[in-house]
Amino acid sequence: MPAAGLKPVPDPIRSPWWAPLRHADRRPLLLLRNRVSAAVRAHFAGHDFVEVEAACLQVSPGNEAHLSAFATEAVGPDGERTPLYLHTSPEFACKKLLAAGEPRLFSLARVFRNRERGPLHHPEFTMLEWYRPGEPYTALMADCADLLRLAAETAGTRRFAWRGRDCDPFAEPERLSVAEAFARHAGIDLLASIGRDGTTDRDGLAAAVSRAGLRVAGDDSWADLFSRVLVARVEPDLGLGRPTILCEYPVSEAALARPSPADPRVAERFELYACGVELANAFGELTDPVEQERRFEREMAVKLAVYGETYPIDADFLAALAVMPEASGSALGFDRLVMLAAGARRIEDVLWTPVAG
Repeated sequence: MPAAGLKPVPDPIRSPWWAPLRHADRRPLLLLRNRVSAAVRAHFAGHDFVEVEAACLQVSPGNEAHLSAFATEAVGPDGERTPLYLHTSPEFACKKLLAAGEPRLFSLARVFRNRERGPLHHPEFTMLEWYRPGEPYTALMADCADLLRLAAETAGTRRFAWRGRDCDPFAEPERLSVAEAFARHAGIDLLASIGRDGTTDRDGLAAAVSRAGLRVAGDDSWADLFSRVLVARVEPDLGLGRPTILCEYPVSEAALARPSPADPRVAERFELYACGVELANAFGELTDPVEQERRFEREMAVKLAVYGETYPIDADFLAALAVMPEASGSALGFDRLVMLAAGARRIEDVLWTPVAG
């Protein structure tokens, strides 16, 4: 008990984010966030990108099986109710703007994902997306390297660190295919379980996963096994010492990306890692509306089986794909980038007003 007349000293860890002592600890990180945001905007403007703003309310939040959205509804003047969702990404809106004729564009968007909370996840966060019409997805790899250096320079740091893992943000990123990563870190020949038409051999992968010493359940799908290996054996070793660009994902794990012209088993998709943390997800964009709808339907079938729900498919988005130019696009977790540049422990340390809970 404190002495009579004295207030107890608050515990800054358990205090709400608005408690003055806790805010004083967080404020230097938040001001760095502002500086990085300004630097990113200046960087894209200097490379002839136009900043756009996507509406948060959409008829579909996206159609990836394991992304969960926040649902709401619009009530019209006559009382008519229309289901809407907070978007999980500005992707659909940005691609509609590409179809409309906008050139290079970028967005710093507030996005929303349900069922996600932890040191690297927050239900509301900021996503940096940018698109390059008429350019290969390898151009986005150079963009990612530039953004790492930019964040480090803005923070005045020479290294990123998180949970005992270090990364030099100025080093040239390592390029590693998913198949190479599975072979290196798990001893698994991933492509042996994928047919030339993209079909997957669940039992073949299950045997390889079991030999690698990882759990295999009877109801595991090929995608479940792929994710288990990726999370347990591959991701922890990516972006150590220098950034890693993990590329050429299996086509079944890239619902919005076009197949690689060099190998139809894999897609033009890569992810950027630093300190074992995934920072960006990039595609050579799929622009075939028929194939895109088929993939969305497949994803929603998985979602229904796993979560008991589905989301609408945005017919307007599919129509836009038919006239959208060939393009490459990337989504980067802005909060994670700031977190690494600041040396923060968790995403909430670099959010001005974290969501309660």
